[in-house]
Amino acid sequence: MRRFLFALLLFAVDGIAMFLFQRYPAFFFPAYRDLSKRWIAFLCQIYSFCKVAVWDIAAVILAVSFIVSLVYVLIKRRSFLKYLSHVILAVSILVTLTVCGWMLNHYAPDLSEELDLDVKEYSSGELYEACSYYFDKAADAALLIPRDKEGHAIRSDFYEMAAIAGGAYKNIEKKWPVFMGSDTPVKKLSVIGEYLMYNGIVGMYMPITGEAGVPSSVPEIPLGFTMAHEAGHRLGLAGEEEANFAAFLACIYNEDVRMIYSGYYNAFSYCFSALYSADPEKALELYQSGISDGHILVKLDRKDTREAYDRYVSPLQEVSDQINDTYLKTFSEEEGIRSYGIVTDYLIAWYKNIGSVH
Repeated sequence: MRRFLFALLLFAVDGIAMFLFQRYPAFFFPAYRDLSKRWIAFLCQIYSFCKVAVWDIAAVILAVSFIVSLVYVLIKRRSFLKYLSHVILAVSILVTLTVCGWMLNHYAPDLSEELDLDVKEYSSGELYEACSYYFDKAADAALLIPRDKEGHAIRSDFYEMAAIAGGAYKNIEKKWPVFMGSDTPVKKLSVIGEYLMYNGIVGMYMPITGEAGVPSSVPEIPLGFTMAHEAGHRLGLAGEEEANFAAFLACIYNEDVRMIYSGYYNAFSYCFSALYSADPEKALELYQSGISDGHILVKLDRKDTREAYDRYVSPLQEVSDQINDTYLKTFSEEEGIRSYGIVTDYLIAWYKNIGSVH
């Protein structure tokens, strides 16, 4: 009974914290974000001994242990309530560490405020201009990355990119202190990485261990951006659109041409998708107007990337989308999974206010 009551108390603390942080964010931030980043940096150092995600392996071990122990309790006819009290207590502790250690960052003020970036609604004309800008920037960078004789991008070493992406925010933390935090390498999701790909998930941040993880199957061109996105979550950037924009900045301010290209390539992809939804004719007109060598390489990379992801299309993605949508809405991201595309507003604002002179 004591274990059940203590677990109930912890769940209550989580609920109260979520209510208060959502209601009074100005009171709790930025102090909470700073504490959260220190906690995550501490966890990152603890698990830095391993190049692959520790939680990825531990999750499988825990799942197997749970099944074996449950069978043992049933066969030996041990007290099921006693067993259940231990399980619920363990779950409540993990949930509380996750919620109070990181997830409350979902209620933080918008990243645009930290960057003094004027983000608002934009016209289709402004979207077209931004899309054209990122298309050209991507085309310039596409000429610089290593390629084979047919023009296809050469696969980078995963751990080399993991180290570069993990430390990418060091280049911009002085300009924007919000990006201060852990610079440990991004981890490989070695056990469930392929399973996640079939769910349409190309990266995952685990607050319990502070590990930013990416499957090794993520295509070459978006790899750096994807890694930087997950690393951005470690900095208290819980919102998906904010982690995407943070990844863009981390990429384009990097010295590595693969990171730079990955940033502009993804920026163009987001803007192009938004433009195509708003005005398909204008989007196709812009796409077909790109006839330089760099533009042709961008188109080739989009084809290669699409083919790589198409191999993982499965019915599991719809289920995964529903789960992710529910999670995001639980923490007040009303757009749910659509918040992955709101980064377009940030990218247009960047182009209009800063990017045009970068």
